[in-house]
Amino acid sequence: MRIILAPMEGLVDAPIREILTGVGGIDRSVTEFIRVTHGMLPPRIFYKYAPELHNQSLTRAGVPVAVQLLGSDPEMMARHGVRAAELGASQVDINFGCPAKTVNRHKGGCVLMREPEQMQRITEAVRQAVPADVPVTAKMRLGYDDRSMAVACGQALDAAGAAEIVIHARSKVDGYKPPAYWEEIARVREAVNSHVIANGEIWTVDDYWRCREVSGCDDVMIGRGLISRPDLARCIKASQQGETAEPLSWADVVSLIVAYGGELQQRLEDRYVTGRIKQWLNYLRRGYSEAEAVWSQARKIREATPLYDCLNASARMSEAA
Repeated sequence: MRIILAPMEGLVDAPIREILTGVGGIDRSVTEFIRVTHGMLPPRIFYKYAPELHNQSLTRAGVPVAVQLLGSDPEMMARHGVRAAELGASQVDINFGCPAKTVNRHKGGCVLMREPEQMQRITEAVRQAVPADVPVTAKMRLGYDDRSMAVACGQALDAAGAAEIVIHARSKVDGYKPPAYWEEIARVREAVNSHVIANGEIWTVDDYWRCREVSGCDDVMIGRGLISRPDLARCIKASQQGETAEPLSWADVVSLIVAYGGELQQRLEDRYVTGRIKQWLNYLRRGYSEAEAVWSQARKIREATPLYDCLNASARMSEAA
């Protein structure tokens, strides 16, 4: 009954993985995708996206991190899978789910779900090239134009040797609009031997249990839900034991945000740091009324220290209320 932190491109970077896995309840995470094209990428690119490679592919909290690759050329994907394993990756994941237009236009991500045979060729090439003790896994949606290709694509990945298949319960055309079609995940799960993991529209503990019931999956991957409620995985784990976890207060969350900003400041200029913080704060508006209250003021701030001051003031007001 694992909970996996989803790879959200442009948001779930190494610093936020450190923060969220430190809160507890997360069993595994996945990097943002590394884009594979025609040339061989140098090790520094792998370390940029997965600095955990310096720590046996673990966050500081000891949570494993898979390296995710995105591309359409089987040979180059295989070569990069080997490189990831050589650098210490404990799992190589293949992205067949990204809905971004720029990625799909260059025949990467979800658009490959129009071609299950190509998905199979890519996955087979990576699986055959990567050492047998390193799992090769894949993430997909329910389809591109519609949800009719889900079973065929799942079977292609299964035949190629994917150890696990994460399925986001919507097509590319569905985007991120509710609902999530968890029942369609169940159809794929029943048609393959690979282990299937459900993903999509899990915002609460109750959502988690409904997703498991409808999809039939024991394991789930959560993205936006964990960004909006950093303690969601911990609360789910408590519910598995028939217990209720103490939720994080807004002051606790502000401490996490400030720690995240501190991690970012070690490698980014302030304007990028505040941009990433505000991106997270925007998601937190769904989980915390205090985030909504401070949003109009915080979104205008462009320097890190004043932004921290603004958030800390909102935390003090929350505690005093």
